[in-house]
Amino acid sequence: MVFFLALRNIGKNKKGSAIIVALIAVIAFLFFIGNSIIENVNLSIRRAFIESLTGDLVLQKTGDVTMNLFGANTPVIDSYFTIPVLPAYDAIMELVAGETGIVGITSQVSGRAYLDILGVREPVLLCGIDAGSYFPLFPGVLLEEGSFLEANEYGAMITSERAERIERQSGQRPLIGMPLLFTSVGAMGFKIREVPLVGIYRYQNPGHFMNEIIIIDSQTVRVLNSIQAASEDSADGEDSVRLLSSNIDDFFGEDFVFGFDNEIVDAEFSVEMLQNFLSESRMDNGGEESGGDWNFIILHLDKGISPRAFISSLNRKIEPYGVTAVNWRIASGTSSLLTLLVQALFNSGIFLVCVVGIIAIINILLISVFRRVREIGTLRTIGASDLFIRSLIYFENFLIALIAGCSGVFGGFLFFRWINSLGIRISNELILTIMGGRAVLQVDFLPSVAGISLCMALVLGLAASAYPVETAVRIEPMEAVRRG
Repeated sequence: MVFFLALRNIGKNKKGSAIIVALIAVIAFLFFIGNSIIENVNLSIRRAFIESLTGDLVLQKTGDVTMNLFGANTPVIDSYFTIPVLPAYDAIMELVAGETGIVGITSQVSGRAYLDILGVREPVLLCGIDAGSYFPLFPGVLLEEGSFLEANEYGAMITSERAERIERQSGQRPLIGMPLLFTSVGAMGFKIREVPLVGIYRYQNPGHFMNEIIIIDSQTVRVLNSIQAASEDSADGEDSVRLLSSNIDDFFGEDFVFGFDNEIVDAEFSVEMLQNFLSESRMDNGGEESGGDWNFIILHLDKGISPRAFISSLNRKIEPYGVTAVNWRIASGTSSLLTLLVQALFNSGIFLVCVVGIIAIINILLISVFRRVREIGTLRTIGASDLFIRSLIYFENFLIALIAGCSGVFGGFLFFRWINSLGIRISNELILTIMGGRAVLQVDFLPSVAGISLCMALVLGLAASAYPVETAVRIEPMEAVRRG
């Protein structure tokens, strides 16, 4: 009976019902398309990082500053931030190896340096890896030329994007076996390391900054980082400021001297001297190669395992070691965190629109209630309870909100079909990486976002009904008949 009465009342108040449907449908449409686009971006970034760089979670040293795999997540201090070594590495590895639900474990030591090759000099991010366990963990790293770095092998791999950029600048493409020269600068001097190019690779879904990464053997990164680590204890603050404020081109000038004994400084520079220096650098800290000087431990979880629950459980066990586990989003850096901020800002705007929409709907429903005073009074006179009156009005507005929500979601679906059919090509590199490497704009339909949009429309319609319903049940039967 309530269903038929509700349909009859909706039909009698076509104009008011149509306005309410339009308001809720527009809000649901905006909510659906906005969150669908953001969630598509979020899924693309998540897939890119989990399959190619961060895994499901990363273990790092506990500190006041949250870290990604290559520095601090606070841009202000990132340039001066030194990634700490992971404490109690062997104990932590033994602990996580005994955890269930982990399908892969690898370690990483990170660094920054300048790369010199074919006359091109540019800053790079160094990803020092445990080659034996790294590549099986990341199927998103695809080999294009050469070979993957092997365990205990000195060498480096660059991305195909970097190889193409070097070819455009130098006129020659980097070849497998070609030497790569890395320069690391610290307060006590600089260190140079030369390793061969063993492979050129690409990421299946390149994320922001990932094409700037060089995959390299871990010992080379440790050597390049050693002076930077030692610089923390250096008392020569003047040299530190000088090095930090100097241009990389000045390191090879005649007037810039550091890190050598006076006898070497006074001697004439020669190719033989540089080769001897490189040979000595190659042997530096050789005893550390089998040690545990790693910055991060990266874990892949089995399907069906909740990363949030796993991180919470694991953190309770590793907290005494001064180590914490973070999810892929924190480990990937600010580009992933920004998507959460954009989504929060967008939904805050939608919330304000919803408030305005609720006010408008309340006014329309109140007018409808006042027009139906005689009908409501008659129902009350023949014995209709307050519950029946409430159920009738709530059900009417539920049907209106349901129609509006379905209309908004369906409109969003048609909108995405139209956008996808245009075949819009993406030329901007940043947008291309955000969209998961798709050269043509494609927005996938996400049932989860559609369901949330529909629920939001229903909540909006029912929330706007609360005050008009209470107004309706306060109408006295005799007063209603008299006014009617």
